[in-house]
Amino acid sequence: MKKGNNFKFVFTMATAFLMVIAMQPLCHAKSAAEIDAGVDTALERFTQEVKGSRELMAKAKAVLVMPRVVKAGIGIGGEYGEGALRIDGKTAEYYNTIGGSIGFQLGAQVKSIYLIFMEDKALQQFRFGEGWEVGVDGSVALVTVGVNGEIDTTKTNQPIMAFVLGQKGLMYNLTLEGSKFNKIKK
Repeated sequence: MKKGNNFKFVFTMATAFLMVIAMQPLCHAKSAAEIDAGVDTALERFTQEVKGSRELMAKAKAVLVMPRVVKAGIGIGGEYGEGALRIDGKTAEYYNTIGGSIGFQLGAQVKSIYLIFMEDKALQQFRFGEGWEVGVDGSVALVTVGVNGEIDTTKTNQPIMAFVLGQKGLMYNLTLEGSKFNKIKK
C-alpha cells in the first residue's frame, strides 16, 4: 500500500471503531416500561419549557415522543432513539428513529424529538406505513419559539409539527429531513 492509502485505511478503520464504541449504549433495546418512563419525563419537560405546548397538545390527535435521540459522528454520523406514540395520553405504539449522515461532524449530542399530529389523515399515514421518513412520506413543520418565549403560531396550522429540545432547551437551525421512524414491537 502507498503511504496515502495507509492513512486513509487507518483513518477509516479508526472512524468505524469509534462509531461502534459511541453507538454501543444505543444497541440495547429498552423495555416498554423504560420507554414509557422516558416519554413521561420528556413530556413533562416539554410542557414546562415550551409556552403554549399544553394547549397545542390538547388539540392534537397524537404525539410521538422520542425522549433520547443520540447522534454521534466523526465524519460519518449516526443517530438512534426509541419512543412512543401517545393517543389520548396513552401509549398506542412504540417507534425508533434511525438516521445517518456524511460530512463535517465531530462529537455527540442528545436531543428529544416531539412530532405532534394535528390531523387524522397525517396520523393514519404515519401509523400504517412501512417506516416513515420525514420529507418523503410526509412533511413536518419544525416549530421554533418566538421572542416572547411562546410557540411561533405561523406554523401551528400544519398537519404535523415537530419540536426538538436539546440539553439547553429548544434547538434552532436544524432539520429532521431524512429522519426515519419505524414501528417496533414491545
